[in-house]
Amino acid sequence: MTNQQPQDNEQSFFSHLVELRDRLLKVVLCVLLVFVGTASYANEIYAYLAEPLLQHMPKNSTMIAIDVASPFFTPFKLAFVVAVFISIPIILYQFWGFVAPGLYRHEKLMVAPLLLASTLLFYGGAAFAYFLVFPLVFGYLTSAAPVGVAVMTDIATYLDFVLAMFFAFGLSFEIPIFTIVLVWTGIITPETLAEKRPYVIVGVFVIAMFLTPPDALSQTLLAMPMWLLFESGLLFSRLFVKKESAAEGRE
Repeated sequence: MTNQQPQDNEQSFFSHLVELRDRLLKVVLCVLLVFVGTASYANEIYAYLAEPLLQHMPKNSTMIAIDVASPFFTPFKLAFVVAVFISIPIILYQFWGFVAPGLYRHEKLMVAPLLLASTLLFYGGAAFAYFLVFPLVFGYLTSAAPVGVAVMTDIATYLDFVLAMFFAFGLSFEIPIFTIVLVWTGIITPETLAEKRPYVIVGVFVIAMFLTPPDALSQTLLAMPMWLLFESGLLFSRLFVKKESAAEGRE
């Protein structure tokens, strides 16, 4: 009995490693297959991404490529990022398939909606940045150029800036998920979060100051949604606590 139990544990450990390897291979295969499709339209995707800036650049002004290989590698880098972006539902599905067997039933009922909501919120944050924030920010930044300075942005620098903004807004839109998880795990209560509201408001503006360009407009455009998302997370966490209390009362 004592010799058999370590062997069973060892076999279970290796079976988990094999399953993890298989799921990671599926994720990599999915990303590569999507990348094959996006790479064929790399230049078109980059042109679409650059449109918010190009619309506000001075007449007869264009984007430039400083490095020799930038015209080739930059669009393909974007195509790969887009492939990963599109594959996020598959990535989360594989993650869910790996961790779900080790969860209790009530945890499964909670985690699955959180994964779905986090995916939609991240996409929503990226869409919010592209359709609302970028036109306003680029309009302000290009108009702020001193007299005699030609606005010609490097394509690689622009891509890095835009991806950083996507990540910042996508991550900030996850605030309701973070709030609900904090309450769900018992780290903090909704009442305590409500008491910390003034600090949260100041904190989101400080975070927005570091994540956005140095202008008040873009900082406000990030800070205000973060605050509203915090309030929505606080509301849903309170509903979750009431639901848990009602379930315990029925038991």
